[in-house]
Amino acid sequence: LEQHCRIFQPSSLKEGSFLDELSSLSPDIIVVVAYGKILPVPVLRLPSYGCINVHASLLPKYRGAAPIQWSIMNGEKITGITTMYMDEGLDTGDILLQESVAIEDDDTSETLGRRLAELGASVLLKTLKGIGDASLKRIPQTGTPSYAPPLKMEDGRILWSKTAYQIANMVRGMYPWPGAYCYLGQERIKITRVRPSPGAGIPGRIEKADEEFMIGTGEGVLTIIELQPEGKRVMNAQEFLRGRRLEEGVFLDGP
Repeated sequence: LEQHCRIFQPSSLKEGSFLDELSSLSPDIIVVVAYGKILPVPVLRLPSYGCINVHASLLPKYRGAAPIQWSIMNGEKITGITTMYMDEGLDTGDILLQESVAIEDDDTSETLGRRLAELGASVLLKTLKGIGDASLKRIPQTGTPSYAPPLKMEDGRILWSKTAYQIANMVRGMYPWPGAYCYLGQERIKITRVRPSPGAGIPGRIEKADEEFMIGTGEGVLTIIELQPEGKRVMNAQEFLRGRRLEEGVFLDGP
């Protein structure tokens, strides 16, 4: 708005009035970032240089709406940015540029998302320059694709039968939304920071509740570092334990 850019917010890209208005601009190129919808064919055909998408994965891996979250949850060590020509499919178009970035052990979808946003802006500028001077070639996607479907609130429910490392990756990938959670009795507890480690325990059982808050899993144990009780602020595990009298052997297994 500060730059006096025209803003359109159509309820549907198929609206005739919107298509007419977009067509009147005679766009050379259309750039899509985190839009979440497939562009209809009339829009795809409109710009003379095509429609370009900036996608937060190394396609064909993690096609779909939540590539950052799923790459962390699946324990990936590398991800990146792909710019591509859009077609009628879901992130299936020809690749223009790709650049990778490491996923750190303590990354969440929030921290990784910030780095990918910066990288995405840089890759987009290189892509536009390459299209302008015809130095970029279309590269068809090859290899087996994987998918990153949208996340729902209920996807954050922790399954303690999984390994400690799988749950830790889930906590990181689900932060800040939708958030990983479990239940202590009827109370919903959001888990925001954890540390996995080897060890023996029964899935979902509190194995330690003194200086540390440790929960058994399907393989290994999970130390809860930070959490958020329902209706309260985020707090560290020691503060949470001081306000409770939790005993070892109690299960976090849901209402």
